[in-house]
Amino acid sequence: MAKHQFQTEIGQLLKLMTHSLYSNKEIFIRELVSNSSDAIDKFNYLQLTDDTFKDDAWSGKVFIKLDKEDNSLTIADNGLGMNEEDLMNHLGTIAKSGTKAFVENLTGDAKKDSNLIGQFGVGFYSVFMVADHVDVISKKAGEDQAYKFSTDGTGEYEIKPVTKESHGTVIYMKLKSDEKEFLDKARVEEVVKKYSNHIAYPIMMNFSTEETEGEGDDAVTKMVNKTEQANAATALWTLPKSSLKKEDYVEFYKAIGHDSEEPLKYLHNKVEGANQFTTLFYIPKKAPMDMYRADYTPGVKLYVKRVFITDDDKELLPSYLRFVKGIIDSEDLPLNVSRELLQENKILANIKQTSVKKILQAIKKIKDEDSDTFIAQYNRMMKEGVYTDHVNKELLLDIVKYKSSTEEGLVGFESYISRADSEKKEIYYLTGEDEKVLRNSPLLEAYNQANIEVLIMDDSEVDSIVTPMIGTYKEWALKDITAIDAPDSKTEEEKEEVAKEFKALTDKIKESLGEAIKEVKISTRLTSSPSCVLKDPSDPMAGMAQIFAQMGEEMPEAPLILEINPEHEMVKKLDVLEDDALFDDVAWILLDTAKIAEGLEPKDKGAFATRIASLATKAL
Repeated sequence: MAKHQFQTEIGQLLKLMTHSLYSNKEIFIRELVSNSSDAIDKFNYLQLTDDTFKDDAWSGKVFIKLDKEDNSLTIADNGLGMNEEDLMNHLGTIAKSGTKAFVENLTGDAKKDSNLIGQFGVGFYSVFMVADHVDVISKKAGEDQAYKFSTDGTGEYEIKPVTKESHGTVIYMKLKSDEKEFLDKARVEEVVKKYSNHIAYPIMMNFSTEETEGEGDDAVTKMVNKTEQANAATALWTLPKSSLKKEDYVEFYKAIGHDSEEPLKYLHNKVEGANQFTTLFYIPKKAPMDMYRADYTPGVKLYVKRVFITDDDKELLPSYLRFVKGIIDSEDLPLNVSRELLQENKILANIKQTSVKKILQAIKKIKDEDSDTFIAQYNRMMKEGVYTDHVNKELLLDIVKYKSSTEEGLVGFESYISRADSEKKEIYYLTGEDEKVLRNSPLLEAYNQANIEVLIMDDSEVDSIVTPMIGTYKEWALKDITAIDAPDSKTEEEKEEVAKEFKALTDKIKESLGEAIKEVKISTRLTSSPSCVLKDPSDPMAGMAQIFAQMGEEMPEAPLILEINPEHEMVKKLDVLEDDALFDDVAWILLDTAKIAEGLEPKDKGAFATRIASLATKAL
């Protein structure tokens, strides 16, 4: 018998489960039954496609045994089963990225952490909410040796060889003294119907009950062992929509999505024609915890004629829809289709294309509060789609939303153009990392004065890459306000006159700042600030920003253009200042304060602080 320590993260998880005050403990049944169903799915596929496992008498089943005398609950299946390595990998360590993400979200606050369980069932480990001790006895199909995994959830587990006749897994749980409700037939049946009614395999429940034989004085009461089916055992997605209620869809989602909340949206479609297939997709209210991980767990399962094929193929939907849960069931794919063939299969490519369009159309129709919920959770994913999915770019542009310089909340492009100048057909935007900095940017002053709306894009990591490649939305050109002239009532002649008037000043400032600045110009965009800085759109490095960002590298600093406000008192006084040392200090302060206003840092913070102190001293 070999003793092993649980992986550190699993230890944290078990501690939470053991000591959790979580009220919805019943989800452990949902989690274990769902795991059993997955294991049966996998053996069913082998049974139909591999002659080694042909057995006409086999049919998948889940078994639940309630034993009040032993104070134990057993959930078993005749699915694929696990060997010693599988038991260690799946039960002794965190095997799935979603579980890793769950553990990473633990705060140390038992109350807050226990609520996470409801959002994410965390599979097998949920048994420790109700059990003092667990034995997992499993035999993998095609292998001779079975193994028993045993633990009380306190930090160690044991694995030893045992005897088991057939493949599959048995989970024996010795329940805590205050969890006897899960030995009550009516209670367990209620949980099964609630979460697992549409699991595609029969869930057979074995229990003891009192029965009376005979009548009157001859009546004898004795305990009788009975087995009854507890679920409908019909693949929900195969049923006509007219026969299903919202509750049916919701509970099926909770079982396959390991979620205690209702989904935000569900779509059930049957497509007939050149290719026949059925899809059932769900959009969770909350983004999966592993959504931003490279090793995220896909949420869509592929079936062929109701036979499970795979649940870990990331090609079934594009990566920007990785939050979608559900089922694709094809009538046309061969049962023994390989992973390599899946990636190049024309039928699957057609299913994927049709599915994506249906999902995006459904998202576009989400209204009001649900729309706000969706955008809060998945706006970034939709932007990722704009960048990667050129076929559905227009649909995605109808969905994405941004903050606005003039409107409350988030606005979409359609909403923006309904308020904008229909002759100019331009959508103005400003990107950066901090909403507060962007809203206070001197670059917005002229737009605010002219009452022109500007989209505030404060997710710089994504927006700075995605937005420039959008180009246009319904013939409206997207314009980065840092790269264009601001709205201005002056004529070109008037602007030239002002530029000539202050040429000596701009030249002198450029001389003071040297290579720190590319050019000094008179500004037409400033109304209250003395200066602002802009990137030069003609600079070759400006066009490299996207490439550097995609590579995850920091872009070399490109020289900026400094614009000064000729109407500002500070600039007017600087124009007639004769003290060269003081002039240099003020020139640098014009540059550094303009950089700070845009969320940038002065190149020499110490020199900046010294200049500010020097000027303050002179002012005093």
